[in-house]
Amino acid sequence: MSRQYFEFTSESVSEGHPDKVSDRISDEIVDLFFEESVKDGMSPWDVRVAAETLTTTNKVVIAGETRGSDKISNDMIEARVRAAIKDIGYEQDGFHWQNADVDILLHAQSVDIAQGVDQGDGLHTQEGAGDQGIMFGYACTETPDLMPAPVYYSHKILQRLATARKLEGKTQLGPDAKSQVSVRYDNGKPVGASAIVLSTQHLDAAMSSADVADLVKPYIYEVLPEGWIDDKTIWHINPTGKFVIGGPDGDAGLTGRKIIVDTYGGAAPHGGGAFSGKDPTKVDRSAAYASRYLAKNIVAAGICDWVNIQLSYAIGVAKPTSLYVDMGGKGKASEDEVARAIGQVMDLTPRGIRTHLDLNKPIYARTSAYGHFGRTPDADGGFSWEKTDLVDALKAAL
Repeated sequence: MSRQYFEFTSESVSEGHPDKVSDRISDEIVDLFFEESVKDGMSPWDVRVAAETLTTTNKVVIAGETRGSDKISNDMIEARVRAAIKDIGYEQDGFHWQNADVDILLHAQSVDIAQGVDQGDGLHTQEGAGDQGIMFGYACTETPDLMPAPVYYSHKILQRLATARKLEGKTQLGPDAKSQVSVRYDNGKPVGASAIVLSTQHLDAAMSSADVADLVKPYIYEVLPEGWIDDKTIWHINPTGKFVIGGPDGDAGLTGRKIIVDTYGGAAPHGGGAFSGKDPTKVDRSAAYASRYLAKNIVAAGICDWVNIQLSYAIGVAKPTSLYVDMGGKGKASEDEVARAIGQVMDLTPRGIRTHLDLNKPIYARTSAYGHFGRTPDADGGFSWEKTDLVDALKAAL
């Protein structure tokens, strides 16, 4: 962003939002196929999943293409679905983990797609990209995790409310919620919240909007930086009134509808591809992770205050068709120099990305809510794209 004085708004949605319930189920299927296929002796390199989920009133429909162990049954998939819904917190008449109907419509991956992706098959000897597309990665110095402030704090609000609901006895709160934070920028830096919007499901029908506000405001004050909320901050808590009917019972959910929530809150471009339900041969997911990883390391290395990276791919082809770096012309090195350095420190073929970030693992269900970026890397390899272990290599390459 080149302007110096402005307001910018981003939103987040909770794990109980209908679209996020669908994302979670799709990612649980990815994890299940990695877990069970490897357990059955199959190479994780050969696992393929593209699972789409629809959720509505007491109904879950899963469709898509897979390749994995023959021992993975519909009963195993259904059990995984019900466990995910239970963990999210749905035990309501209109959507209950025990009572919802689950339809599973998964079939084998198309051989026409497989021939372009599998190493040594089809027209190319190297593993190709699972589809064509463009992916963007972004990082900036606005927050400790090098994310844009509006989406970062929108996520933090909902994560804090989820902890209060699930672990701290605030059972009045339901799983479904949306947040929105408008951030005021002064001299290009985020300095305060000009407006805060929160709509959260509540299970006590007697609660008014004022009651909900009294319950949630302390948590919002807790997660936003000190001094960001003042007497000029505009509040809208459950502005439509009661919010008792929530989740898929209130609104149908679909995998892949929250791509801006999943990434940078609109502060950076998006290539259009969703992440959830896709194994890492799909560059929609893996190359978006790689571009974020590179962007974060470039900013962490002190090369620039912000950077936007674009990668593009052709289906069945291993090497990217393009690499674009934008630092607003204000980096300590030129964009061309940084692009050349990227080529020296990371192999950006699909197999190279999967190897470097160790993506052939059941690490995806945890990504399905509160953003795929700006997260803490896990000891088991989850969120590996959030590491800053390329800093020294980038500095040396420049």
